[in-house]
Amino acid sequence: MALDLSAKEIERAKYAFSIYDFEGNDLLDGVDLGNCLRALGLFPTQKNVEKVGGQKRKGLKKFKLEEFLTIYSQAVKDKDVGNIADYTECLKLYDKNEDGLMVYEELKHILGCMGEKLDLDEVMDIMADCATLPDEDGFTPYQKFLDKLMAGPFKDEDEEKPAE
Repeated sequence: MALDLSAKEIERAKYAFSIYDFEGNDLLDGVDLGNCLRALGLFPTQKNVEKVGGQKRKGLKKFKLEEFLTIYSQAVKDKDVGNIADYTECLKLYDKNEDGLMVYEELKHILGCMGEKLDLDEVMDIMADCATLPDEDGFTPYQKFLDKLMAGPFKDEDEEKPAE
């Protein structure tokens, strides 16, 4: 297996694979491929996941560890995904006063209508988890939103510790 992964990356990938091997048969269901890659700190779009064999329905395709490692190795090298700097630049376009704020409702609209379309429930979940409520003028800080969004669904341990 000719992979461009370090021993540490392979170990992390094996661990993530084992977590998503829900049946314990050393196979990853294609429906979980994107989530497994995201658990490893990657940001593949659903389109990219489907391109490499990810599925929308459970049980249609299964991956062995070797196949997953090949996909993971390619995903690590894939430059066709955005990063926080790219997203910040995009949202700056909506920062009319150049003060780090954008209209809260515009942010909701962007989430639902641009890129991979999200339904209203998904948009509302993301806004509730990541966005700061709008001020009296309807503005919200977009950098805080992006930081929370890109950090993923898990809080840092430091945030959970009470202040001394």
